Formats: sequence, C-alpha cells, structure tokens
Amino acid sequence: MSSEAVRHDAEPVIECRKLWKIFGNDANRAMDAIRSEGFNKEDVLKQFGCVIGVRDVSFSVGEGEIFCVMGLSGSGKSTLIRHLNRLVEPTAGEVWIEGENIGTLSPSGLRELRASRMGMVFQNMALMPHRTVRENVAFSLEVRRHDRKTRLGVADEAIEIVELSGWGDRYPDELSGGMQQRVGLARAIAADPHFLLMDEPFSALDPLIRRQLQDQFLKLAKDMKKTTLFITHDLDEAIRIGDRIAIMREGMLVQVGTPEQIVMEPNDSYVADFVAGISKLHLVTAARIMEPVADYETRNGPLDRSDLLGARADDTLDRLAELSIDTDAPLIIEEDGKHIGVVTKKALIRGIQGRLHDTAGDSA
Repeated sequence: MSSEAVRHDAEPVIECRKLWKIFGNDANRAMDAIRSEGFNKEDVLKQFGCVIGVRDVSFSVGEGEIFCVMGLSGSGKSTLIRHLNRLVEPTAGEVWIEGENIGTLSPSGLRELRASRMGMVFQNMALMPHRTVRENVAFSLEVRRHDRKTRLGVADEAIEIVELSGWGDRYPDELSGGMQQRVGLARAIAADPHFLLMDEPFSALDPLIRRQLQDQFLKLAKDMKKTTLFITHDLDEAIRIGDRIAIMREGMLVQVGTPEQIVMEPNDSYVADFVAGISKLHLVTAARIMEPVADYETRNGPLDRSDLLGARADDTLDRLAELSIDTDAPLIIEEDGKHIGVVTKKALIRGIQGRLHDTAGDSA
C-alpha cells in the first residue's frame, strides 16, 4: 500500500516508549533485576517465576499510517495492542496517544479515549445477538447518548460503506462470518474514531473472504485516512496492508520497515526465514534495482536511447518483466522527462531472486 498519505512531519498519533510487560507477582523485582543485573527471560522465569510478554518496545505511528505488527503466536503482539487501550498496564515504559500519556488518564478520561477517539476491531466481533445489524453498528453512538434518529442514520451510512446495504434489519446469526466482520468494521467506522486498533480481524476467515475484506479495508483506509495499528500473524497480509511492518519475536521488535525493506533487507536469519517464500514481483520497484545511467555507459558505451523501452521508478518487477519480454535491450528508467537509471535483464532476474546487492555492475 502506498504511504503517500502518511504525515511524517506531524506528532505521532500512537507512540510506545520503552514499553515492558512482565507477568507475575514479582514483576517489579524482575524488572529491577533486568535493569541492574541484565537478567534474560530464562533468569526472570527461574528467579521470580515471571514471564516477559513485551520487552523494551518503542515505535511510533504517523497520521494516516497503517502500521502492521506481525509475529507468531506467543510473540507478544496481542499483549502489545492491549496496552494501547489500557486493558493491560505496563510494567515499565509509556504509551502516548495524540500527544497524551494515557497512563496518567483518569477513569473518565480513559472511557472518553475508548469511546470517542479509539475504534477497535477484533477477531471475535462480540456482536449482540438480540440486536439487529443496524442497532449493533449504532451502539457506540447510543452509549454517547446520541438521539435514535441520528445514530441510526449514521449506522446506515456505515453499513453502506462496508457494502451491507439491505442487511440492517437482520440479526447476527443470519450473517456469514465475513459479513459479521464487516458489521464490526462498520461499528468502528460509525463511531468516527481518530484511529483504529485491529487485532487479527480477518484471520478466522476463508482465504477468498479474507482477501475481499482486505481489499475493502484498504479502500476504506485510503478514503477515510484512518491511522491504524493492525495485528496479524500472516506476513502476506502484513505486506499487502501495511505502510510499515514491525516483526515481533519473544516480546521484542526485531525489525521495523516498509514491506520492501522487510523482504529485501531482513535484519537477521529469523526475519530472513519469514520472508524467504515471499514473491518480489509486486513488491520491489525499479528504483531498488536500477543503476545510474552514467555507470552503465562507462562500462558499455553510450545507450541508443531511441531504441529503449522506458519504465518508471515506481514500476514493479512484474511490470519490468512484462516490458522486457520482447527485447534484449536494457530498460531505461524515466522520471520527470529525465533518464535516471538503467535496468538490465540480469539485474531484473537478480531482483526477482532477491539479490539486490548483485544487481549493479552488469553489462548488457
């Protein structure tokens, strides 16, 4: 997904600062031992009977950004997201929302945060079975004491946005799993939150339905520009949805970056194993595999630019491969009417293989 809508110059909407969560009766003593004596998770478990759930996590999410936290079961990702609505209190560290330390909020301030500024979409939608779809979607507005006409009107608009028009008077048990997930998304939209927290919202669905809901969510995110923290165990989903991805392991963030960075420049063997089977065709762009025109011409002589096929810096490997099918000539990369780079067939093949550092220095 494009991150053009993300404002990097603005104050983060969501920020975690050196966040720790240790489960157990001696969590504070365990935290002191970690800081003063360098205890690891095995030491903490043996000495204090405590388990480290989140370990020294820091990140920020900009306005309009979709930030995916990805990890296997037990990696700490769901514990992490529960800090953002204070369902879990940190052992150490802080969570800041829109410039406010939520650890300092009063009970009423916390209720206001959850009801007015935060939208939550989880794997289990917890729809109320005795209420219609429309009434479920309107529930957050009912809690905020909007009049019935207003809240049902807003609910109908949200139902239309998630393409469930005509289903407003049905009950949850009359809907498929995918439709129930749409109701949950509509409920979050109806509240018009400043940001969304989504914890494995599509993971229980069949692959085809999951992809359809991903498509719908991406369209909504583009149209509504909602800042989103999205939890998933599915790397394909994270790559498809996220502007940036954070990979968690044993409570730690082991790498944070764009989908392209995660796949093409893994920090360690753990991340490399994760991304080994990911196709590069629709992810990597010409900008990552091209070499400067001057470097190419130094080795091969002047290009006959009248006979070259042009491509753009943001063209994917799939598009470059399509352009290269009927020619042995290199592709010249254009931007604003200027020739800024060259992609040879060798560089293209190596890019598809994920060998970025071998792409330059090829002859035609």
